[in-house]
Amino acid sequence: MSGELSPIDKAKFVAAKRAAELVEDGMRVGLGTGSTAAWLVRCLGEMVREDGLKITGVPTSARTAELAREVGIEVITLDEARWLDLTIDGADEFDGDLNLIKGGGGALLQEKIVATASDQMVVIADKAKEVEMLGAFPLPIEVIPFGWQTSQALVEETLISMDVMGRSSTLRMNGASPYVTDEGNHILDLHLNRIGNPRQLALVLNQIPGVVENGLFIDICDTVVIGYGDGKVEVRDINEGTIETDRIDFVETDNLFADLGE
Repeated sequence: MSGELSPIDKAKFVAAKRAAELVEDGMRVGLGTGSTAAWLVRCLGEMVREDGLKITGVPTSARTAELAREVGIEVITLDEARWLDLTIDGADEFDGDLNLIKGGGGALLQEKIVATASDQMVVIADKAKEVEMLGAFPLPIEVIPFGWQTSQALVEETLISMDVMGRSSTLRMNGASPYVTDEGNHILDLHLNRIGNPRQLALVLNQIPGVVENGLFIDICDTVVIGYGDGKVEVRDINEGTIETDRIDFVETDNLFADLGE
């Protein structure tokens, strides 16, 4: 929608555009879920159509798969790919060690499986997603529907001994019904406010019966690409210890923006 991009949307777009430059011919690429990842899929689709980029994509959700096919990206399953060169995804929060909270879009289980089956994970985000300490964003955990209330009670009891500030949780809803993930599960959002020891919490949560996976991504992300509303981009590589800055020019009349409804 020409002329209507907010500063946040501009930041998401430039981060996605810069991250797309990391993708090379022949790569098997994990495609994330969420509004920022949707920009990335559209950028890659444009490169496929206009530049002849040849890649195969492994989506982390049904809606990402649908978008990828729409823009011309060949889609395969993770079982078909077996291993990926690169996964690019968004995040709800990231800290200075590139630990993440993910799952705001409801796809944390597939996102974590795909990310850990990759040589490298790159996160694309606007500057507002950076935090000193994780936890302001509610931490999603995926639970099976059977006995979910028991799982919820066990989680809240476990949180008493964890280094967190809040201990309440809510069942994520989709209108009047519980939200259902692509794997047929429910999501509990944990309102923790502050997570003092993300690594410990991630390990403990996954030991609770009924919990399938949690939205803490620890030691998985290698690089974060941070976008700003003025077109500035910052690339932080935690393995190399480097920080690079760049600037991305964009024109909102390009085909990429013609049908955006993000």
